[in-house]
Amino acid sequence: MAVIRAATGGDAPAVDALLRTCFPRDEEARLVQHLAIDGDLVLVLVAEDGGAITGMVAASRMHVTADAREVAAVAIAPLAVAREARGQGVGEALTAAAIAHLRSGGAELAFVLGDPAFYDRFGFDAAVAAGFDSPYAGEHFMALRLNDGPCIHTPGTATHANAFATLGDD
Repeated sequence: MAVIRAATGGDAPAVDALLRTCFPRDEEARLVQHLAIDGDLVLVLVAEDGGAITGMVAASRMHVTADAREVAAVAIAPLAVAREARGQGVGEALTAAAIAHLRSGGAELAFVLGDPAFYDRFGFDAAVAAGFDSPYAGEHFMALRLNDGPCIHTPGTATHANAFATLGDD
């Protein structure tokens, strides 16, 4: 089974290669590069098995407001697992570890854009994200409260880091 650990600078080439093989285009690899350059990455975890990087997950800063205050929030994206490691719980382990790290780091909300069948099991809910104005709003835009801090009432705004605006550009 893969070991989940914080990524190091030395992992950057393997993470980049993984992203380029897991997604049909290089947008996710470029996204992670831009998030790193901009200083918006707050967490990158990797799954390592036998010395090879078999998965990764990143979390980046978001600008979120609700109840007339700034909310400490992150976007979890991208999540990637090498084809040969799929179906072995690597994606689940990376997601659970990211949530645990973010909780201990004081984040209040985590947002994802993905398959509800996968993210529901971790407590992500489209209803939690529904009150936030975001270009990603919809059934695949979900959020998870990460701590028992002040109750968050919406409507509010949820703005991803600037690097996300480049997705879809060619």
